[in-house]
Amino acid sequence: MAKKIKYGIVTPNIGKFYGSIDNLVNISQKMETTGWDGHFIWDWILGSKDPIHQIVDPWIALTAMASRTKKIKLGTTITPIPRRRPWKLARETVSLDRFSKGRLILGVGLGFPPEEEFAAFGEESDIKIRAKKMDEGLDILLGLWSGKKFSYNGEHYKIDNVTFLPKALQTPRIPVWGAGTWPYKKPFIRSAKLDGVVPMDNEDFFPTPKTLLEIISLIKEHRSNLKDFDIVACVRTMGIDSQKREELLSEFIDVGATWLVESIDESTDKTDCFDFIEQGPPEI
Repeated sequence: MAKKIKYGIVTPNIGKFYGSIDNLVNISQKMETTGWDGHFIWDWILGSKDPIHQIVDPWIALTAMASRTKKIKLGTTITPIPRRRPWKLARETVSLDRFSKGRLILGVGLGFPPEEEFAAFGEESDIKIRAKKMDEGLDILLGLWSGKKFSYNGEHYKIDNVTFLPKALQTPRIPVWGAGTWPYKKPFIRSAKLDGVVPMDNEDFFPTPKTLLEIISLIKEHRSNLKDFDIVACVRTMGIDSQKREELLSEFIDVGATWLVESIDESTDKTDCFDFIEQGPPEI
């Protein structure tokens, strides 16, 4: 049986409108009442020095969103693990998963832009070091989520014999989606060990169906099957002809996408955002 396609929207956590917890809560509520499956938000801490953005903390925002909804999935696209203490992230994610009654999806990646999100605070911005911290951070996150006694001796992180309880409500764990930019292959090899993938493209930003198919082929080389693995196609279709939109989304479904997520940036007008949500997810 084919996997049911799910539809979501990703919004910023920055800007005059999207940098407001009240507005993000209103978006989640409207999405839930109109049949969408997931609302995801950025995890930026600065974004840029010029212009200066109004920004909200994503974890406080997600908690507020969870408190005012009941069914819709909530999460980040993406949380930069190299910018976080993995044990703190483990506590936050499990707490939110339990509070939301098992609705959290965690998107993870290296973080962007490195100059503003890392170097501006004296954090390491070198991509190779961030990649190593990403791998170690994932190991620790999954180890602490297990609820079993856990130790770790890495290059960047060390943990001495600790146990984190309670465990997440979801089993076997909170779903983790790995982000990556094509044609760089390592992020997708890493994602193959997780629960889903959120691809970007180095040239077109949003991958085409053809590029997504290439990414899926690479992932298949590094995992036994795609059962219970999410392929997230981020798209920007707001304002295009409905027939063309349906054709494009159908192409993504045909190559294997399991989530179609409309990407909204901080320049999207409030009215346009709510009008789009009000239409509900496409019926394909």
